[in-house]
Amino acid sequence: MSRLFFCLFLSILISISVYGQTTSRQANLDSLRREIRALDQELYEVQLNLDQSKKQLKTGIFIATVGYTVTIIGGQLLGSNPDVGKTLLYVGGATGIVGTVILVKGFNKISLKSPDPPKIYP
Repeated sequence: MSRLFFCLFLSILISISVYGQTTSRQANLDSLRREIRALDQELYEVQLNLDQSKKQLKTGIFIATVGYTVTIIGGQLLGSNPDVGKTLLYVGGATGIVGTVILVKGFNKISLKSPDPPKIYP
């Protein structure tokens, strides 16, 4: 009879131990899933910022190039037609500055903040 109680007691202990390990594994798996979701969200935000900044950088480069080209043409016209040359210098300079501001804003989208240091896992 004591062997029967001992076997019953031993089987109950083993089943509790297996249940505890299963619960612990499930908690670890849930934690891993949350971490993967967080990484996916962060990766999406980085890709979105890069895409938005790419468009803005292209626009800024185009506007700045046009502006500084007009400035160069205005400088060339100063000798032959000073009034038009002066006007082109001012308009081209202002357009170039606007393009440069757009470029700076595009670069600011790329890195909104300094990255957090990586987590160190035991």
